[in-house]
Amino acid sequence: MLTFNILDVLDIILVAFGIYHILKLVKGTRAMQMFIGLIFIFLITFSANIMHLTALSWILNSLKTVWIIAFVIVFQPEIRNALTMLGKSRIVQFFYEHDRKTFIDEIVRSVQKLSDNGTGALIVIEGRVGLKNIMDSGIKINAELNSDLIVSLFNKKAPLHDGAIIVKDEKIVAASCILPLSENPLPDINLGTRHRAALGLSEQTDALIIIVSEERRSISIAYKNKLRREIDTISLKKEIRTFYL
Repeated sequence: MLTFNILDVLDIILVAFGIYHILKLVKGTRAMQMFIGLIFIFLITFSANIMHLTALSWILNSLKTVWIIAFVIVFQPEIRNALTMLGKSRIVQFFYEHDRKTFIDEIVRSVQKLSDNGTGALIVIEGRVGLKNIMDSGIKINAELNSDLIVSLFNKKAPLHDGAIIVKDEKIVAASCILPLSENPLPDINLGTRHRAALGLSEQTDALIIIVSEERRSISIAYKNKLRREIDTISLKKEIRTFYL
C-alpha cells in the first residue's frame, strides 16, 4: 500500500504552483507551442520506458542533454523575465533591505545637499512602467548611485545639469532627460517648469519624481498625478521606502 502524508500534499501543491506559473508565463507567446511540443516529447519518452521499447527509449534518453540546451535557448526571454520577476518579489527583496537602505540614504543625502546649495534638480525613480523613451531623450550614464555624483550632475556649470536624471535598479541610468509637461493647471502659479514636468510624468507613469526648487530651496514629490510640496528629508525617506514596498 502507498503511504500518503502531508509532505506529499505539499509536494503536489508546489509542483502545481510551478506548472501554473510556467503556463502563465508562456501563455499568448510563440513559446507556448514549443512548450507543448516539449511536453509531448517527454510523454513519448515516459511511455517508451513503461512499455519497454528499448530502441526508442535509448534514442530519446540519449537526447536529454540536447533537450535541456534547446529548452534554455528556446525559452531564453521567458527565463530572463521569470528571473527578473523573482528578483523583484517581496521575499527576495527582504534580503536586500540593508543595501536598499543605503541606496535610499544616498538619494536623501543628495537631495539635502542640493536643497542647501539652492541647486534645482529633478530625480526620477522608475516604477513598474518603463521609461525607455524618457531615457532616450537624455544621455546614458549607467553609473552606481551616490550622493556626490548626483550633486555634481546638477551643478549649474555641468553640461548635464538641465533636465532630469533617471534612477533604475538602484543605478543612475541617464541624465539630462526631458520630461513631458503637464497640461493641467498647477496648484500654485509660482511653481515653475520643473514641477510641471514632474507632474506631467506622474500623470503618465508610476514613477516617483523628486523636485528640488532652485528659488525656494524646497523639496517636493510628484507621484500618481499628485504633488506634495514642502516636505523634509525624513518624510522623503519614508516616501521612497513606501514607493519600493
